[in-house]
Amino acid sequence: MTQSETLEKRAYERLMAIAMQWYRQMAEGNIPSITLPTRTKQNIAYDDESEVWKLGDRESVRSAHTARSALHLLKMSYVIGFLKTQLRENRSSTLRELYYISEGWKKAKFSAQDESNYLIEDLEILTDLQREAFHLRPEEDGATIFGPLRLKEMTRRGERIIHCRDDVGEAGYQIPCNVENVELLDHDASCVIAIETGGMYARLIENGFDEEYRAILVHLKGQPARSTRRMLHRLSDEFNLPVYVFTDGDPWSYRIYASVAYGAIKSAHMSELLATPKAQFIGVQPSDIRDYNLPADALTEKDIAALQSELTDPRFGSSYWKEQIQLQLALNLKSEQQAFAARGLDFVTREYLPRRLSEMGLVIRS
Repeated sequence: MTQSETLEKRAYERLMAIAMQWYRQMAEGNIPSITLPTRTKQNIAYDDESEVWKLGDRESVRSAHTARSALHLLKMSYVIGFLKTQLRENRSSTLRELYYISEGWKKAKFSAQDESNYLIEDLEILTDLQREAFHLRPEEDGATIFGPLRLKEMTRRGERIIHCRDDVGEAGYQIPCNVENVELLDHDASCVIAIETGGMYARLIENGFDEEYRAILVHLKGQPARSTRRMLHRLSDEFNLPVYVFTDGDPWSYRIYASVAYGAIKSAHMSELLATPKAQFIGVQPSDIRDYNLPADALTEKDIAALQSELTDPRFGSSYWKEQIQLQLALNLKSEQQAFAARGLDFVTREYLPRRLSEMGLVIRS
């Protein structure tokens, strides 16, 4: 049995276990119920030991004793039935399709996609599996990878071995929704650089940065999808490669870094699979805006409020982040990655990134 088949079997069995629990409860004369961690901000905390967001110890019971909870269990039973069939027939669907499929479920119909998404997250918690194990995928595409990495991917036509530089075009290898179907074989890299914007990702590829510095380049496409964060986690965990996050110099981009390194509040139940606590922020730093006199824009009121909020966010609690954020508030400026082009198209790959990587202790293997 392949790894993919094992995962599908586990998903099927755990989904059926939820239904069997309800059956036993009713057979014993009890009202069916489930117990789940409370998913409120008050029950999500930053865990200092693992350095990721985690759900706390508070739990809530959803019982068919109330009409509202009974309706939730009814909808969950319909979803489990749908996923059971989907797994058995080896088919897949998107989260959006699941929402529309519920149109035919009468009282079990979802009122909005947020509701169906939330229920899938409940099933992830109950089964301790990612939604991709149920053959569910998001709408957005995965990010792309370019560099000295060789992997094996399971496709409908069988296994395929791909080198993420030699066997792909300039856009790179597209990360699939289900990263568990990818086996990371080997690499010739010294680091992984996760890049926020497509323009900077293309600049590094065109300038040959991946070859000269043995870097695996990952395009985040803004706020990264879960599959992208899972791939970064695996590259760090399985190959023990340092991961550096290169974003714009604004509060929203710092949160992109934080979601990679520490996880996101929304997906706190999956933080240990998705977060990469060893990831380091490489720029654009507020001090870069000052030191390199980068072209910049004034901070908006929303930017200022976001920066002030980050001063109390445990993910930005280090002296480094407090100094940088306070400096940015004093400068009242923000800047983009492409602003380095003001010093020439090669400046970012010949001067800035090599200097920053050296400052962070990266030694390039010969």
